[in-house]
Amino acid sequence: MIRGSSYRLFTRLVLSLFVSFLTVDVNAVSADESVQAAVKVLVAYHSQSGNTERMAEAVVEGAKSLPGTTVVLKRVGQVTADDLFSSDAIIVGSPVYWSNMSGEVKTFFDNWQFKFGVFPDFKMKNKIGAAFATGGQISSGKEVTMLTILAAMLGNQMIVVSGGGAFGASATTEGDSPGIDKRELADAQALGRRVAEVAAMLRPTPSN
Repeated sequence: MIRGSSYRLFTRLVLSLFVSFLTVDVNAVSADESVQAAVKVLVAYHSQSGNTERMAEAVVEGAKSLPGTTVVLKRVGQVTADDLFSSDAIIVGSPVYWSNMSGEVKTFFDNWQFKFGVFPDFKMKNKIGAAFATGGQISSGKEVTMLTILAAMLGNQMIVVSGGGAFGASATTEGDSPGIDKRELADAQALGRRVAEVAAMLRPTPSN
């Protein structure tokens, strides 16, 4: 039998080992969560006046607010196939041109097939997608623009989400609301944050 000081020494040893085990286990969980949250978000946009670019920058700020998130910001004409395929989520922004997305953004989506070879293998399948738009007037086609962006993503079997609004973040840039105001920037940030959070939740856990 273990008696006296030997028993107390044995007890302290067992407790020390137990505490060490708990510490290692907590650290391991934290590391796993960090890895799982480390997602890459691509924010692609077209902007003529600078308004959509300002919204894009706010979307980036929102996505980066989730720890471990990497964000790439590019104009649609600068996006490469590697940008698309290496991203966990893509957020596309467009100004409203004739109640729809701009020609540059439409060409960007056309390039998914004709330039980047996304189809017929559905290489964007299960990636997260979202949209944002800017338009001069309140009823200028911002919702249609976001819905056509989301429709292109759905056609590629992506998982689309909203944020900052029913279909995404938007801003009215003329009349009584010139430029981008604080509320609209906050909506853009909320969109970026939500996309990053959903992408982190759905990203496959790396195998050991």
